[in-house]
Amino acid sequence: MGDGVVFVGDVVTVDAVGARAGAVLVVDGRIVSVGSEAEVRAFAEAHAGTGAGVRVVRVPAGAVVMPGFVEAHGHPSDSAVVLSRFMVDIRPVTVETAEGVWAAIRQGVAERPEGAYFNGWDGLLQKGLEDPAIELLDEVGGSTPVVILNNSGHVAYFNSAAAAQAGVTKETPDPPGARWGKDARGELDGKAYETGAVFTIVGPTLQTAEKELPELLGRYLQSLNAVGITTVGDMSWDDRKRPAIDAARASGGMTARLRLYEMSAPGASASVEVNAGDELVRQVGVKTWADGSPWVGNILISFPYLDSAGTRSIGVEPGSHGSANYDRGQLDAIVEQYFPEGWQLACHVHGDRAVDLVLDTWEALLERHPRTDHRLRMEHVGAMTPEQFERAARLGVTASLLIDHVYYWGDVLVDDLFGAEHGGPWANARAALDAGLRISFHNDGTVTPAEPLRNMAVAMTRTTREGRRMPGAEGVTIDEAVRAQTIDAAWQLFSDHEVGSIEVGKLADFVVLSGDPYEVTPEELPSLRVLETYLGGERVWSAGG
Repeated sequence: MGDGVVFVGDVVTVDAVGARAGAVLVVDGRIVSVGSEAEVRAFAEAHAGTGAGVRVVRVPAGAVVMPGFVEAHGHPSDSAVVLSRFMVDIRPVTVETAEGVWAAIRQGVAERPEGAYFNGWDGLLQKGLEDPAIELLDEVGGSTPVVILNNSGHVAYFNSAAAAQAGVTKETPDPPGARWGKDARGELDGKAYETGAVFTIVGPTLQTAEKELPELLGRYLQSLNAVGITTVGDMSWDDRKRPAIDAARASGGMTARLRLYEMSAPGASASVEVNAGDELVRQVGVKTWADGSPWVGNILISFPYLDSAGTRSIGVEPGSHGSANYDRGQLDAIVEQYFPEGWQLACHVHGDRAVDLVLDTWEALLERHPRTDHRLRMEHVGAMTPEQFERAARLGVTASLLIDHVYYWGDVLVDDLFGAEHGGPWANARAALDAGLRISFHNDGTVTPAEPLRNMAVAMTRTTREGRRMPGAEGVTIDEAVRAQTIDAAWQLFSDHEVGSIEVGKLADFVVLSGDPYEVTPEELPSLRVLETYLGGERVWSAGG
């Protein structure tokens, strides 16, 4: 056994409910002993002679060591660009008011005549904003291309100069599962809906940023390390970014493990073999989108959107039941391209009718191609009902919930969009667990800040940022919340054999918290600080710099 390091302190192992240890021995990036301090020191001495090569890291009193947090659904290779200097951050967490948004847009246009790109428009939280028409953005931008990403990521607003720069005209075909907004005359109205169209209109700045992606990705992963995240799923992976990943890795910038999900496309196939990669970067699945976002009106639901100032601000017709991105035949064709090859599938779905569409598709798929351990994933599942969770459990389906929707948009869900009956139980983690699902929590890249501790707290209390307790669903326990951010999230990524708990043989990915999540109230949980983060036993982030 080579030189190792012993972590001594209060260790939350997550290998069983309430399990604790006093020390962990790490050698060559792996955990080789877990137990009391005396047991671990004795093991080290027995396997390394005098134990002189073992270094001791003693955790501060009151702090705890936990498995590194796992973000099962992120977008690191995109977020690295969106949160960089290549785009202006106008998210509600950065700019609170409509006036502030417009001031930032005008300033951005003045400072970036070659092209001004913005991220985070949210007419529901930044009260007073209404979806901008192309004529307004033409007036604001003039000859400067202007593109504004909605905070959901499912819509982009653009002016005529941006359309020309991206080569988009009124004759441009709608991409599969996406579309270009048109007015009554058939002219572009300045809206790009869903991934294919959004990526096209944002393409020029993405191409410019690509040269710096290795450095940008390293910076973004450091921001994840700062909140204790050591593994993240990339749910919009494009294999053309692989050279950037390789370069970041070669430079030491890969401070979190990536699990890649390639974006699906009709008639396409995966760019690599199943599970291509290693413990640091591995491709594990394929991602598709059944519907869109509640914040832009294109989720497929059985109940109507309300007629409110909020729905009018985002351009939703009163009584609308939204829409799907694909019909059943198209979904059948897409899953058939990938699942028989052995790929895990992950499908973005919010509306309850869209949930039925996906479950129908997957049930038929599993009849055609039975697989014992498929871990088919449903992403976000905002309006999924208890009965649908039970059906999902019977099919062996799992779910990853954007629980932060409750915190940031909970009041909007009830008052502006769907009412208490349908908005109150949004992202119903309790119902998912009661049905027998293994679940995870996520922040979805740039949609909400990466904040695993707040995710856990919100799932427990179901309380909004304004202090309202959401009706219609109960909270989860601290054990369930911790598992959803560690071992069960790792399981969804087919990585529970290597990360997610502190057990012998696993990779030594740890987060050191300033306090014990089990000893504070749910309301106090988000205020705990990340003191240090370790990847493979090496410190990758420290609050001390």
